[in-house]
This record gives sequence, C-alpha cells and structure tokens, in this order.
Amino acid sequence: MPLLLIDLDNTLVDRDAAFGEAATAFFAEHALPMTDLDWLLSVDAGGYTPRHDVAQAMADRYGAALPVSAARTFLDRGAADRVVLPDVTRDALGRAIAAGWTCVIVTNGRVAQQEAKIRNTRLDGIVHGWVVSEAIGHKKPAPEIFHAAAEATGVSLHQAWVVGDSAHADIRGAMGIGAQSVWVSGGRPWTEAAYRPTYVADDAASAVNHVIGIPK
Repeated sequence: MPLLLIDLDNTLVDRDAAFGEAATAFFAEHALPMTDLDWLLSVDAGGYTPRHDVAQAMADRYGAALPVSAARTFLDRGAADRVVLPDVTRDALGRAIAAGWTCVIVTNGRVAQQEAKIRNTRLDGIVHGWVVSEAIGHKKPAPEIFHAAAEATGVSLHQAWVVGDSAHADIRGAMGIGAQSVWVSGGRPWTEAAYRPTYVADDAASAVNHVIGIPK
C-alpha cells in the first residue's frame, strides 16, 4: 500500500492566515497597537519560534499592558480555533485514499495544539493517522519522525512520498528517508541550491493530485 506523508501547517491548512486572524482579535481585545501585527508575525516565524520565546517577546514589548498569562493562553490556542481545511484539499485526500493510499500527517509542534487543528478541521475522520514531534521526541527533518509515521500505520517507507511547504523540514526530510517529495510553494520560488524536491505544486490539493497520478 503506497504511503503519503503530508505536513499540516501551511500545507493542509493555512496556519499563518489563521494565526493572523487570531492575533488581530487578540490585539483588539487587549487594546494593543494593530501596527504591531507585522512585528508579531515576524517573531512567530510561521510557528517555528518556540511558544515561550514568542510569549517572552510579547511580555518584553508590552510590559504591564499585557499579562504573560494572557499571551501564553493566546499562543496555546494559536491558530487551532481558526484553521480551515479547503474543500479542494479535502477532496484530494479523499481521492488519494480511494486510490489505496495510506495518508499520515507528519507535523512539528505540540500535541495539544496540533491535534486540536486536526480535529477542528475533521482531518481525523479522513487520514489514517498522524504523528506530532512533541510526542515522538524528534522534529522534521529527522528521519525518526517519518519512520514513526510508517510504523504507526504498518506501511513501509518504500516508495513513500512527502508533501510539505518547508524546504528544510519536509523536502530535506524526504531526502533523509529516500522518499520522493512535493514542495508546496504557495507561489514562492525555490532557493535551496543543495537539494530539490521531486515536484513543485502551488497548493496541497495540486500536490496530492500529482502524487496519485491525476493530471493538472
């Protein structure tokens, strides 16, 4: 049975857009300057900055105007309450599963937050499983997290595909396990000189369709 290992944030769901919406609401609630939204998004770095570092940066910037506990609560929920799975992506996953593919989400992050996103978008009723770096003790691109995904479903990594938006975490991770890969570019140019994905797609639906052999 073929195996599709697919990223969550900014691949299956637009995590940055959801985080931006959540941040806008949070700033309004706490009367913080909306002109600082770009600053927060920069500090957050697409979710790659550790939560406690983002919370500390917010505390340092706003002082008594923002309790650290409020910042931490906001970051705990993060984008989880606002992420959306596009219908085209849901349909593409359905086609992959109908074609016999085993689909597993492989995501860096904390279990509580990532599983909330998976359940809120009802991905838990579509995919065969998921692995989260916090639970595994290894982050992408480490091969251990991909091996854990394969072991969780009893499917071999032989001829597996990795789909994701991160050159380092996903595409380099695919190389580490000898898998083919699709980079979800979102319109960005590829800039890595040392390695390249097998294929480049604009979005997750197009990436999945390519993997399972559906032409553009």
